[in-house]
Amino acid sequence: MDIQRLRCKVNSQALAVVPHIRALGDSLVSRLRYSPSPSNGLEIEYLQQVIDQIVESEPGKFVVLHLRFDKPVILALAEKLALAKYCLVIWQGRVLHSQFTNIELRNQGRCPLTPEEIGLLLAALGFDNSTRLYLASHKVYGGEARISTLWKRFPLMEDKKRLASLEELAQKKGKASLLADIDYYVSMHSDIFISAWPGNMHNALVGHRTCENLKTIRPNMALLGQLFLSKNMSWSDFRQAVVEGHKTQTWQLHLRKSNKSIYTYPAPDSMCHV
Repeated sequence: MDIQRLRCKVNSQALAVVPHIRALGDSLVSRLRYSPSPSNGLEIEYLQQVIDQIVESEPGKFVVLHLRFDKPVILALAEKLALAKYCLVIWQGRVLHSQFTNIELRNQGRCPLTPEEIGLLLAALGFDNSTRLYLASHKVYGGEARISTLWKRFPLMEDKKRLASLEELAQKKGKASLLADIDYYVSMHSDIFISAWPGNMHNALVGHRTCENLKTIRPNMALLGQLFLSKNMSWSDFRQAVVEGHKTQTWQLHLRKSNKSIYTYPAPDSMCHV
């Protein structure tokens, strides 16, 4: 356990971001806090305007939404079946040979939230069209069309491609790890972090943010799976159920259970200050 505690501390305190990622990350955070961006990337003249405004403006707050809804392995199947296959692949064989259906998997919270579903979750938790969102994701299954409902519900939502100039992203183009580093850096500087699926990046960020005492929302996947399968629920009932079901998932410190990773749940064993 002492080695694990040391590794946890290294994860949150000893690892450093390379200078060019830090510089771009700081720029994106400043643009999120101080000024809306143009829709098709930033020009040099506009960046100077943003810098000038920072001196005179009060910083705003923003939320990072980590959306993991990658392209499923099987493209030829209908979306419903593809999503079921996607859930099985994500669980790396642990349910691959079981008799679980996609409905049963969703009931157990073993499927990622879709862009439409994460939008409803955010709305139920009180976020609205004035919320400044940063979308941390690689490639969303279905492309821009699939996340169009998110853009409509949250018109102030941005991502690195919309916030950064083509010149700033040129050196990172096609390098997934560097692009992920940018999202990680921005996520660590957000006021609130929420993820649509507990994958590796989610786990690392949740643990790191816990060590830094930063606000994080952990979606109740099992509850949401059941709610989204209900076809006759009113919006007011849905919102009440979401709020009630996330009272212990929002802001509160989660202590690690014996079968959980110390990197995701650093308290109470970690050497960092939590």
